[in-house]
Amino acid sequence: MNSIKNLVAVAVATLFCSPVLADVKVEFLEGAPKDRFVLTNAGSCGLEDMTITLDLSTSASGVIFDVTGSVAGVEVFRPFEIVAGENYVGAMPAVSVGDRSVTLQLDGLPAGESVALTLDVDDTRGSRGITVSDSELRGATASVQTASWTASEAFGETATLRVPLPTCS
Repeated sequence: MNSIKNLVAVAVATLFCSPVLADVKVEFLEGAPKDRFVLTNAGSCGLEDMTITLDLSTSASGVIFDVTGSVAGVEVFRPFEIVAGENYVGAMPAVSVGDRSVTLQLDGLPAGESVALTLDVDDTRGSRGITVSDSELRGATASVQTASWTASEAFGETATLRVPLPTCS
C-alpha cells in the first residue's frame, strides 16, 4: 500500500513540476534621436558569464549601425552607448559605422534584469533609411553563448524575439 502511495505521489509531483525556464528577450525600439536594443533575462534563474551577439547581416533591409557621421549611414548618427545594466557588461565592444553585428560580453545577468544599448540603426535598402521597425529586422539574429552551449533566434515580423536557452539547473 505504501509503494502505491509513493508511486501516486511521484506521478502527481511529475505532473505539476515544470522545468525552470531561462530565456533572453531582445527588443528593438525605434526612436528619435536614438534607437535602442533591450536585452532582458526573461527566465526564472540568473545567467552566468555569456556573450550576446546581435547580427544584423541577414536582415531583410540590409540594416547597419550608424555610429559616426561618415557616408555609410543615413543622415543622423548616434554613438554606441550602454544606457542600462552597464554593471553587467564585462567590456565595451567597439562598434564602427556600417557594422552589422555587435557582441556584448556579460559577466552575468540576474533574472528579470536588462542591459540596454542605444545607437542609430539605418535601413540601407528601403525608402525610409533612417527609420527601422518591425519586419525590416526580419532575419537578423540574436545569439547567446556560454562556455557550454549556444542558442540563437531570428527576428520575424516584429522587432521582438526570445532566445530559448537550456533550462536552469
